[in-house]
Amino acid sequence: MFEAVESLVREHRELESAMADPAVHADPARAKKLGQRYAELTAIVRTYREWQQASDDLEAARELGLDDEVGDLEQRIPELEERLQRLLVPRDPSDGKDVILEIKGGEGGEESALFAGDLLRMYTRYAEQRGWRTEILDATESALGGYKSVTVAVKAKGTPEPGEAPYALLKFEGGVHRVQRVPVTESQGRIHTSAAGVLVLPEAEEIDVEIHDNDLRIDVFRSSGPGGQSVNTTDSAVRITHLPTGIVVSMQNEKSQLQNKEQALRVLRSRLLDAAQAAADAEAADVRKSQVRTVDRSERVRTYNFPENRISDHRTGFKAYNLDQVMDGALDDVIASLVDADLAERLASLESAE
Repeated sequence: MFEAVESLVREHRELESAMADPAVHADPARAKKLGQRYAELTAIVRTYREWQQASDDLEAARELGLDDEVGDLEQRIPELEERLQRLLVPRDPSDGKDVILEIKGGEGGEESALFAGDLLRMYTRYAEQRGWRTEILDATESALGGYKSVTVAVKAKGTPEPGEAPYALLKFEGGVHRVQRVPVTESQGRIHTSAAGVLVLPEAEEIDVEIHDNDLRIDVFRSSGPGGQSVNTTDSAVRITHLPTGIVVSMQNEKSQLQNKEQALRVLRSRLLDAAQAAADAEAADVRKSQVRTVDRSERVRTYNFPENRISDHRTGFKAYNLDQVMDGALDDVIASLVDADLAERLASLESAE
């Protein structure tokens, strides 16, 4: 069952030696990549050794007639086997990466923009609880203080355990999020339905995506705030068009044109990486669950019903009545349901391929 683990144990030893070499750490990007792989293999190797030790202990306990210990080990070994099997399931190659999260108001006007702001707060609180850092890269506010669109970077500290990095957990948040509540703009107390779209991109390193200057058209323009108000009087906002793909990224959050350009390139790299991975997945006939890129109320992944304090995820059937806590960052349970469903699907596809 675990024949492949021995080769992973050897790779783990090789990585351990490589990471002890000071020359590796002279290249931060390479060191980070090796560190992520090392953390992934460490979890596998540790569990494999626990399983081997438990198997040896079981044999010894049977020979010595230690019935209580035999019973404990017979229960523990299948648990270790299941954990190891889960760790051996091929992962999304971007699972160890940080995230670029884009939230856009959709149908529903000002209420949708306010909900986009609520989602931003929810993800920011969730990130804080996991010890991640967040950084708003770009934002277009609405008249009432919501967001027509907002782009935020979510970064882990250090090298997370496998399955614990921002992209491994937040990638399931992509899609249309529908809200049902009485808007602040509603004078009759009627419940309205509106929507906001969420796009989750793995943050690309420069070594992940090569961008040629000749492939870019860079335009500068004056930043503007809610209702077209001028934020500053210089052409500091930047719009970058990637000519081969037609992908356009605009940034106006920073006062410096250079800073806006750097942030725009950061988002562009992540979009190009996401597009390349989606194409590779499609070619391999193992298409990832697509993230809904249109903000249409009918194409929803989750509904937030405020009058009933209910959250419902339409992909897994998850439902809970603690929406107030979820909006304050308590996303663990709903995300766990998505992670478990994804793992079950991957395991099923492995078994059907055998």
